[in-house]
Amino acid sequence: MSFADTFLNWDVIVRIWPMLVKGIWNTVALALTTIVLGGIAGVIVCLVRLYASWPLRWLAIAYTDLFRAIPILVLLVLIYYALPFVGIRLDSFAAAALGLGLVFSAFTAEVFRAGIQAIPKGQVEAADALGLPFRVTIWKVILPQALRIAIPPHTSNSVAIAKDTSLASVVAMPDLLKQATDAQALTANPSPLIAAAIMYLIVLLPAVRLVSYLENRFRQP
Repeated sequence: MSFADTFLNWDVIVRIWPMLVKGIWNTVALALTTIVLGGIAGVIVCLVRLYASWPLRWLAIAYTDLFRAIPILVLLVLIYYALPFVGIRLDSFAAAALGLGLVFSAFTAEVFRAGIQAIPKGQVEAADALGLPFRVTIWKVILPQALRIAIPPHTSNSVAIAKDTSLASVVAMPDLLKQATDAQALTANPSPLIAAAIMYLIVLLPAVRLVSYLENRFRQP
């Protein structure tokens, strides 16, 4: 067989195309769920670490250190296969979103912590002098400036976690990689994996370019 017949077999790709389309939609849904929920959780953890009482701060520190250190694959296996032994059963999508979200929230917390700590202390002092409540200071003064600083690394982390959705196949999540692997087994041909790789590039390359644009757009003088 020729190279094209082995790795770019059009007949095979057309036959398994519905499987790949289902997989890419599941991958996009998982990535968006992880980024949105993990991002919100990360900002909350960041604020707890910086402004809560010391016991809560230590918990936030332990949270970020743990989930930045643990491999995502190990975490997914623990969530999907170990939690049922304590009576907690999650479907594959929920398990994947939880595992990826925990890791993403830990990195988000560190990114926003760096952004908040880069803001001059005079900003908070000025807000106190004006008599602004703490929640208003956070919402109106601190977070908008921290967001400007945090956007480039946060976007880069978002792209990275979107690529890591391919690990969800270990918990039987029918993402793009899982569908491509199943299609390869059905057809005895690697063309589905090549097609999946091309689909990943189509989705992620614009996101990578967006990271570069945001880095230039929000670069501090």
